[in-house]
Amino acid sequence: MALIANRRSVMTLFSAPTCPRCHSVRIVLAEKDITVDIHQIETGEKSEDLSDLNPYNSVPTLVDRELVLYGTQVIHEYLDERFPHPPLMPVDPVARATARLALYRVEMDWYRGLESLSVAPDKQAAKARKILHESLAAASEIFAIKPYFLSDEFSLVDAAIAPVMWRLPHYGIPLEKLPAPIRDYARRMFTRGAFRQSLTEAEKEMH
Repeated sequence: MALIANRRSVMTLFSAPTCPRCHSVRIVLAEKDITVDIHQIETGEKSEDLSDLNPYNSVPTLVDRELVLYGTQVIHEYLDERFPHPPLMPVDPVARATARLALYRVEMDWYRGLESLSVAPDKQAAKARKILHESLAAASEIFAIKPYFLSDEFSLVDAAIAPVMWRLPHYGIPLEKLPAPIRDYARRMFTRGAFRQSLTEAEKEMH
């Protein structure tokens, strides 16, 4: 694995064009203006390079010289520590723990909700859509507290949430049906230069 990674002089991200977790990593890379070679893998496509690097053959996978990382949050935090400006996680231990808990909730409730919608048969999709819609709406008061999610500054939590917001209309949850604080938050995310830069052509077509 180390020999394969050492052949790469530029940081490489193995990504998929419509994967929300990959999208969140691309947002972090764009926010930090990191030079990276993005290798897009279409759904169902097999990559020998990726299977040699990652035993799970999963995306996102990040290669930084001899280092190979997989797991979205692992990649997020590595990038934030490796390239500390601008910082996307708070310094205070309590605030960091709160951010990590928020990331865990986003993963468990919203990312898994999107996954359920993407694979659910038509009869089950309506139920999955309702569950995700209600979960988002229930967080409306949190979105209203600060301009970013529980923060005055853009953070890794926002990098994780923005891809969910972008995909909602594609999965039958129009943003206009969500409470105003969520709609306003989504607009703030979508107008960021780094967010626009992070989008693949396939993601542009989703919204």
